[in-house]
Amino acid sequence: MVKVSVCIPTYNRSHLLTCAIASVLEQDYHDFEIIVCDDGSKDDTPERMAEWSDARIRYIRHEQNIGKSNNMISGYKAAQGEYFIKFDDDDRLTPQFLSQTVAILDQHSDIDFVGTDHWVINSENQREVTLSDANSERWGRTTLPAGPIQDLLTRVFVQQSLQIGATLFRKSVLDEISYMRPNLQNCEDNDLLVRLALAGKQAYYLPDRLMEYRFHDEQQGIGRAIPYLKDKIQYLNLYKFSEPALETIRCDRLRETQLLLGLRLVEIGETQQGKDLLRQGEAHSKLKARAGQFIALFPRSLRPSLFGLLRRMKN
Repeated sequence: MVKVSVCIPTYNRSHLLTCAIASVLEQDYHDFEIIVCDDGSKDDTPERMAEWSDARIRYIRHEQNIGKSNNMISGYKAAQGEYFIKFDDDDRLTPQFLSQTVAILDQHSDIDFVGTDHWVINSENQREVTLSDANSERWGRTTLPAGPIQDLLTRVFVQQSLQIGATLFRKSVLDEISYMRPNLQNCEDNDLLVRLALAGKQAYYLPDRLMEYRFHDEQQGIGRAIPYLKDKIQYLNLYKFSEPALETIRCDRLRETQLLLGLRLVEIGETQQGKDLLRQGEAHSKLKARAGQFIALFPRSLRPSLFGLLRRMKN
């Protein structure tokens, strides 16, 4: 039985996928398999994958796009390792990732998964120190002590300190909670960590930066924002926490997300649905909701400029 299964879901990123695979092959720990699951790529991914001769690499190709979470589930089901990690095709592991995280799980039978800090890299594969520091601080990792994580639900839901691509899991634990939900294309990682915390699982934090997370232009823009916000609403509606403080945070985040999606939909001309969401999100910010309702009165052609003006005023 192989020790670690490394799953890399991919879609139309053959130029970056090569770097992701290479980062696994360059590990100083060698008992692993690599599973590349391809969600119907239209680029030269199949040809690039045919060039790899390492027997530890398996390639699962879906001829048609089946969706992000469904693609990841296919890779997970093929995994044979005792431990499991999934990271994206535009990211990389540092050479010590597996050796250091495997050592924690081997030494601590009561720990179910171990997360690390990570670098931010740019499109040129260069580490951005200032951005990395800001990212670690933003998500609460600068105040997260090394070792077993206390109050895991707060850490993964409120502060969102752990990044799935920088986390190694016991596969048996993921089997218990059914890994990813099908057909949830965004926030699926957040959902997994929350379900693990609610199930009483134990996590460990390594503060070393052992993974490289890429910032690039594909992460920006309204085309990406709208499906993300829709899935975030679905994700936030999956829970109702018994702890009043957590439930208050969940409800406020839900209202904020409804507000943000409403603004985006008004901007692209889906006016009625956008206005309905603005009313639901008014409890988060009455001023923003009313600004969106006002802009909805203008012709669709003028709305992007008006929203752009609002954003510049905010900055």
